[in-house]
Amino acid sequence: MKYQNPIIRGMYPDPSVCSYEGKYYMVCSTFQYFPGVPLFESEDMVNWKQIGHCLTRPSQVELTGVRSSGGIYAPTIRCNNGRFYMVTTNDSTPQNFYVYTDDIYGEWSEPILVDQDGIDPSLYFEGEHTYFISNGSDENGVGSIQMCEIDVATGKKLTPSRILWQGTGGRYLESPHLYRFGEYYYLVEAEGGTEYGHMVNYARSKSLWGPYESYPGNPVLTNRNLGGYQLQAAGHGDIVEDVHGNWWFAHLAFRQVDQWLPYHHLGRETCLVPLTWQEDGWFTLGTNGTARMEVEVPDSVSFAKQNFDYDKTFENLSTKNDWVFLRIPEMENYRFEEDSISVAGTQVTLNDVGTPSFTCVRQTEFDIDLTCDIIPGRQESGISFYMDEMHHYEIVVNRSAGKDGENDTTEVFVRQTIGCVSQESEHIVCEGERVSVRVVADALQYRFYLEGSEEIHMADAYTRYVSTEVATGFTGTMIGFYAVNTAQETAAENEKVWTRFERLSIKHQEK
Repeated sequence: MKYQNPIIRGMYPDPSVCSYEGKYYMVCSTFQYFPGVPLFESEDMVNWKQIGHCLTRPSQVELTGVRSSGGIYAPTIRCNNGRFYMVTTNDSTPQNFYVYTDDIYGEWSEPILVDQDGIDPSLYFEGEHTYFISNGSDENGVGSIQMCEIDVATGKKLTPSRILWQGTGGRYLESPHLYRFGEYYYLVEAEGGTEYGHMVNYARSKSLWGPYESYPGNPVLTNRNLGGYQLQAAGHGDIVEDVHGNWWFAHLAFRQVDQWLPYHHLGRETCLVPLTWQEDGWFTLGTNGTARMEVEVPDSVSFAKQNFDYDKTFENLSTKNDWVFLRIPEMENYRFEEDSISVAGTQVTLNDVGTPSFTCVRQTEFDIDLTCDIIPGRQESGISFYMDEMHHYEIVVNRSAGKDGENDTTEVFVRQTIGCVSQESEHIVCEGERVSVRVVADALQYRFYLEGSEEIHMADAYTRYVSTEVATGFTGTMIGFYAVNTAQETAAENEKVWTRFERLSIKHQEK
């Protein structure tokens, strides 16, 4: 049988996975977006369905003033005695903390802080003991994996933090996870930076506190030598055994836009490779230590046909799972209905490190065809392809009062913001109250159109300028619906100016 990577597409990086009662649960990073830490469920490790988020209340996560790629870093999910724990870092605070729940479909607790530095924390349970692992540095500043025992009820440290292993010497040691398989403890991490040199390494020991012996074949997984291959940056992942005795490694990777163009803008995504045990107790990952777009597994491994839910509409997008916001949203500025959304603008723009009126979904494929109707209020509004405050493209619908104060004027144009440079296409004046727009994208560029009695091509924009290689950071392109009202900072409900978005269609264009 074969399956396709990525198994979860779009900006879902830093996956962590655990199993409980025959099902599997996964979480990913969310950085400055809210709600935080999407939660997925699967019955076969290949097909995943989002069932919620772990951080759904402002009291759980401080995101005020958090710049893009700040906020919530690599989470880990674990289950112990029927209770689920999600441990993560708010890198902007900075704090390591965890939340828990006894109902995987319900709400999660308030945060419990742990006084150990570093990022990418993980938990390991053994008997009545709970251990907290994170990356960090020794007294000489050398990257290390450190661990302490904690009281899981309070987060209080019961032992000092001790260095377990310092990896293989690659830069940016991260993503430590500890396991007990058979007679050995296994310590898995990632190095090389979450870029083209990313790699997975591991070590083992018969003692919990070490010393840990490095696997002779490290890196056990990397695509760093697959020049021109679309899937790159394989690394940062987590091990799980399924109910049939098959072993898996869920990990991040990204798809570059072209064989000869090393750019990626969809973000780091979740992939899956098999884990194979050797007779000497070591294991290997993937296809000869690499991650592939198509993975073939023995017929004894069964899973349902993959369904990526390519086509999106207002009707099938979930308010609970799909729509997210920049930082902590002001929910009184949004109206979600079955077939539309309405947004009331404030003075906060997409260039600001604040909370604009902006709700978005992830772009999950290169090749898309988006159409939408916009019924604007007297404000700026539109659809944005957003990487961060300094790198975003939008088709703008700007409605303003006419010279007589009554007959409104509606202008449509495309704005491209790339670093400190912003440019606008020709402004087109539209008649009527409804504006129909279309955006056609492929791996290399976006093409913006105004729809009407005839289709008007307004502008093209290259994907490379909203890529991670240009913008830097850890996020991916989001498709956002926004409004800005520079004349109005706050307003009573009956005074708000609303833009309504209707008839959304985002279709994946097969090639």
